[in-house]
Amino acid sequence: MGVLRAEPARLGAASRAVGSAWRAYDWQLSAYALMLMTFGLVMAYSNSVHDGVSPFSWGTTFTRGAAWAVIAVAVFVAATAFDYKWLKTFAWPLYAVNLGLLGLSLLIGDGVGNSSRWVTIPVVGLQFQFSELAKILMIVVLARYLSAREARLDSLSTILGAGLLMAPAVALVMLQPDLGTSLVLAAIVAGMLFMSGASLRWLALLGAAVVAFIPVAWNLILHDYQKARLLSFLDPSADPQGSGYHLLQAQIAVGAGGLLGKGLTNSTQGQLDYLPVQTTDFVFAILAEELGFLGALVVFLLFVALLWRILTSAWRARDPFGTLFGAGVASMILFQLAVNVGMVIGIMPITGIPLPFITHGGASLITLALGLGILQSINIRQARAEW
Repeated sequence: MGVLRAEPARLGAASRAVGSAWRAYDWQLSAYALMLMTFGLVMAYSNSVHDGVSPFSWGTTFTRGAAWAVIAVAVFVAATAFDYKWLKTFAWPLYAVNLGLLGLSLLIGDGVGNSSRWVTIPVVGLQFQFSELAKILMIVVLARYLSAREARLDSLSTILGAGLLMAPAVALVMLQPDLGTSLVLAAIVAGMLFMSGASLRWLALLGAAVVAFIPVAWNLILHDYQKARLLSFLDPSADPQGSGYHLLQAQIAVGAGGLLGKGLTNSTQGQLDYLPVQTTDFVFAILAEELGFLGALVVFLLFVALLWRILTSAWRARDPFGTLFGAGVASMILFQLAVNVGMVIGIMPITGIPLPFITHGGASLITLALGLGILQSINIRQARAEW
């Protein structure tokens, strides 16, 4: 009889644990991410119309975006179902895999000019950028490293160690070359150190050292076209048909949108193909022209809400790894949002950094889905541990 009475008790405890886990699942975080992804698909549809073919034909920006969106949802579900604690166990093998994938991109990758950024996936023919995946993998590695040194975050050796861990990934991405993603990786480690409570004094000194290194990087590392793009935001009219062309056309698009916009698919800059890379780096310009200031404001508010939920998940995590992982994801999204929009309106240099969820690109979307799925895994498993 004791066994019979114990069985319902175990079932009841299991049921309460499952119920608690689902109550801890952050529905708002998922909803905001889904709405932003929907905005991205809407812009992909609009850009496909500008191509002059049916947006629903396979191979258009919209159908490829929809395919990646389905894959991203599957990745999100799988990451949520996966026990995040295994990431701590396998953080160092993942670090080696990450560097291996970045090295593979240099060997077999394709890209514009002489770059080696995208690797084509056999059979389906879709392209994937391993440097995007590197963002999440490095967040995992840094969260593992910093959480193991929670009591020594004020130490210069800990801060330098985090920088040294990130350095090989940054170097391999720069060799592709991909300045934008390199800057995102640097922003991730800086954001995680700042939000972990690392010594502000040491961070300020290291920041000053980085600034002092800029002239060296300018002369020895950056290519001529990268220098031209970085400088064009200072005076785009100096070379309106060259390095300043993208920025001038983007500013025209943003200004033409006004308060309510011209309407979906009615972008002059998009229809007449005045704005290059309108599906990727400068998609926000087309969004502002077609949906206007109010449409752009809705997108901004969704990003603010998403970042709030990400930081809430990080603050509630009882595991330092979970807190640091959330800080890394928030740093990644915030930096990309600020730089992408800033370069479109002319207050930041043009660096080729995508706008999360909105820029067309499978690797970026998969990376975001993976990061948010891991956050949900942290949410529900820490709630389950209470029982």
